[in-house]
Amino acid sequence: MTGRVYLVGSGPGDPELLTVKAKRLIEEADVVLHDKLPGPALALVPDEKAEDVGKRAGGDRTSQQYTNDRLVELAEQGKTVVRLKGGDPFVFGRGGEEMEHLADHGVEFEYVPGVTAGVAGPGVAGIPVTHRDHNSSVSFVTGHEDPTKDESAVDWGALAATGGTIVVYMGVGRLPDYTRVLMEEGMDPETPVALVERATWPDQQVAVGTLDTIVEVRDEEGIEPPAITVIGPVAATRERVEAFLRTGGEPPTEGE
Repeated sequence: MTGRVYLVGSGPGDPELLTVKAKRLIEEADVVLHDKLPGPALALVPDEKAEDVGKRAGGDRTSQQYTNDRLVELAEQGKTVVRLKGGDPFVFGRGGEEMEHLADHGVEFEYVPGVTAGVAGPGVAGIPVTHRDHNSSVSFVTGHEDPTKDESAVDWGALAATGGTIVVYMGVGRLPDYTRVLMEEGMDPETPVALVERATWPDQQVAVGTLDTIVEVRDEEGIEPPAITVIGPVAATRERVEAFLRTGGEPPTEGE
C-alpha cells in the first residue's frame, strides 16, 4: 500500500513558530526528509527518523533529483513521509517540483504551509514588509536563480520603478550585483536596506544600511547565508522601534 508524503513548512526556525499540524505530522511520520534551513526546529525530529537532503550554496548538497526519487521510493514502501522545509515549501523552496514529481508517480501528498522567512525575517527585526505610510506593494524575489539560465528572470528595473518593498531571498552573495543594478535603474542610493540573518534563530543578526552602503555593512558585520534582504523605506522602521522590540524567549517578568 502506497504511503503519503507531506510537504511541510517549518517556518523561519524558531520551533515555537512551527504550526500545530506540522508538529503533529513530524511526530507521526516514519521518515522526515529535511533541509538545512529548518534550523532549531530540527531538534523536534528524532535522529532515527531524520534524513538530511539539504543544500548549501557552494557547499555539500543533495541533488534535487535524488530527493524527488527518495520521496517516491519511501512512499512506495508504505511510509508516511514528511518533507520538512524551512519557511514555506512553495516560496522558493522547490516544493512545486516535488509536488509534480509525486503526482507523476501516483503518490498522494498534502501541502502544509509554513511561515515564510520573507515576512517573518523582517518582522522579527522590527521591519513590516508593508506599511501604509511607506508602500502599497511588496515584491518577493530570489537572489539565487537557477545557474543554467542565460539571463536573470528578475526585472530589477521594473522593481526599482514600483516604489514598493523588495524582499530578496538567498541574496547575500549577489548583494553587490542587484544593489548596483537597482541604483543604475534609478533607485535612490539612500534607500534603506536591511539584512536579517538566521531570523528567529538564537544567533540572529540584523544589519542596516542604504542601497549604497549595505555591501560594506554586510562585510563589516559578517552577515552570511541564510539571510533575507529588505529594500525600501520600511527598513528604516527598525531604528524607531528597536529599543522596544522583544525577539522571543521567555515572556517579560512583572514590572518589565
